[in-house]
Amino acid sequence: MTRERGGATVRMARWSATHPWRAVCAWVLFVALCAGAGSVVGTRTSDTGLATGEALRAARMEDGAGLTAPAVENVLITARSGALDRPSAQRAASDVRARLERLPQVTEVAEPVAARDGSALLVRATMAGTADDAGANVRPLLDATDATGGAYPALRVEEVGDASMSAALDTRLDGDFHKAELVSIPVTLAILLVAFGALLAAGVPVLLALSSVGAAIGLSALASQLVPATDVLDSVILLIGMAVGVDYSLFYLRRDREERALGRNRIDAVEIAAATSGHAVVVSGLAVSVAMCGMFVSHSSTFHSLAIGAILVVAVAVLGSVTVLPALLAGLGARLERPRVPLVWRLTARRQGEGRFWPAVLRPALRRPAATLALSVVALLAIAAPATGMRLKLLDDSDLPRTLPVMQSYDRLTAAFPGTGSSLRVVVRAPAAQAAGIGRTLTALAEETARRPLFNDDGPVRPRTSRDHTVTTVDLGVGHRAGTADAKRALDLLRRQLLPQALRGIPVAEHAVGGPVALTADFTDDATDAMPWAIGFVLLFTLVMLMAIFRSPVVALTAIVLNTLSAAASYGLLTLVFQHHWAEGMLGFHSNGAIVTWLPLFLFVVLFGLSMDYHIFVVSRIQELVRQGLPTTQAVARGITRSAGTVTSAAVVMVAVFAIFATLSTLDMKQLGVGLAAAILLDATVIRAVVLPAAMILLGRANWWTPRLLSRSGTPTAAVSPDHEPRRAVVDELR
Repeated sequence: MTRERGGATVRMARWSATHPWRAVCAWVLFVALCAGAGSVVGTRTSDTGLATGEALRAARMEDGAGLTAPAVENVLITARSGALDRPSAQRAASDVRARLERLPQVTEVAEPVAARDGSALLVRATMAGTADDAGANVRPLLDATDATGGAYPALRVEEVGDASMSAALDTRLDGDFHKAELVSIPVTLAILLVAFGALLAAGVPVLLALSSVGAAIGLSALASQLVPATDVLDSVILLIGMAVGVDYSLFYLRRDREERALGRNRIDAVEIAAATSGHAVVVSGLAVSVAMCGMFVSHSSTFHSLAIGAILVVAVAVLGSVTVLPALLAGLGARLERPRVPLVWRLTARRQGEGRFWPAVLRPALRRPAATLALSVVALLAIAAPATGMRLKLLDDSDLPRTLPVMQSYDRLTAAFPGTGSSLRVVVRAPAAQAAGIGRTLTALAEETARRPLFNDDGPVRPRTSRDHTVTTVDLGVGHRAGTADAKRALDLLRRQLLPQALRGIPVAEHAVGGPVALTADFTDDATDAMPWAIGFVLLFTLVMLMAIFRSPVVALTAIVLNTLSAAASYGLLTLVFQHHWAEGMLGFHSNGAIVTWLPLFLFVVLFGLSMDYHIFVVSRIQELVRQGLPTTQAVARGITRSAGTVTSAAVVMVAVFAIFATLSTLDMKQLGVGLAAAILLDATVIRAVVLPAAMILLGRANWWTPRLLSRSGTPTAAVSPDHEPRRAVVDELR
């Protein structure tokens, strides 16, 4: 029976268990090859970042013409206290200009510009090379600015620009990544020590998860040669890899431990674990991967990159769980329970039974399933309600953490010179003979927009033309931050009215509007348009997959409804926490009144996949008991209480790892960590211990109805015994 059910999973486990050290060596070689290949090839990031739609067309036109805008650094001169001493500020401006002009990294330094209120002077330096190289080359400019500041102690001389902010953010993100990595390992190990009471048993899941993350990061670097990687990809791989890697190991380890406690030898225990928990791991991994494919519905390479990274780490974790994990279990044998942590081990031994906590939680669903189901669903819908007011926004410079000194300088810069906040970039491609006329047209367009309240007059604007004179661009200042309604109105006005009118009568090959405002608007539109299609894709394919696995449309539909309810509740919590200001002090962030644009779609597919882990594991255990002849009510009670320890341990690990990301610096990582942690907590407690059992008990034998189309040859449509056991008897049994 075990071998029939397990199939390839059992055969792989049996080979690994009988050849443990070969399997371990093969796994180590596989991880080393993946990590090494990724390190040699390197990770290719997107030249166009998050751009999509018309903003992407504009960026590609610029790149194709070699007209990518150079990096510009701003040196801001203000008084440390009181009014600005203009003569002293002018001398400081001359000093910093002279220092910057001597640097090979600088091609041009503009004349100082005074703020309208006279509170500041601004010196702009254009850097050499491409904007992509600027972050690595900005250090000499920062040193020159600091030297000028040291010579004028009464003045605040500070540098702000994309390159300096990028360099500061990269340093912070590297520190955040290492912090998450270093903190998540001991936290996970501590939780597993409490779960198992033995160091080796706790260490094996951590080692498997870490090796899966390392291999997946290497493979993602190879994949980035085809689909460029996004900046947060490594963090996402670590986040998901630690969660699923530990989860899958826990499922396997717990079942192996149970079978050995029943007297099975180590090979038989591994085979039974492979046929049950191992099979559930493979199915769960497939469910997560199917859910991740929902991100391919979007046109954005950012979503494609995240999907590929998540699928790779899940696939590697599944591979490790069905190959090297059985080898370690068989090779270590009884030594897996060593060295024991004395007090913790005794507590763990006491928890081998069903305990008292989970039967108590389950009792309301057994006694009054209809009332329990109704109340819990209403509560979850109430939690989800704030999501109806969710607003989306891409992060920009203004959303970076204020703990970075450069961001404090940024605030002073935008206060003195509001036009430096955001912009639109018009890109026009036409025959070279029309370059002069296009340049005059764009100059007139800049003058026209400067007179309109939605735009911003930020001084004289000079169009730039490519060397072959086929592409001309001009930047137009916008008086509103990207992501705001006024910025979107400025974009629409430019695209639909001002630019077409300006180019009327000119035979132009192509034109597009890009820049920060357009990028934010287009990416938000793409993510919003993709969301219903992605949800539909995930729901449909997950439904088909679950029907094929459980042979029951009812079980499949129940899983879809419950996981959707869990995701909706997490959206509500996310909106409640981050669109308002009450949690800022607790979580250390500054609310921008919105949720990061890419997060809802990503969060849905991740949560749907991870929630399916628990659902498949729990329902598989219930179905196993039903096939053994237990009535559904008793199978639900025993299946949930017996799997509760594993689900609880796995959920605690996930919540702990995700919560670590909520402590990181950037707003997107905080929102991702809080959203995932809250959803998994709700899913492992309210959904699995309250809503699921109440729903399955109410459905009774209908859970296992199998239409003839799905029934296997020789398998009855409902391989269950009659549900004749009274619920009161089951409640009494759980006491």
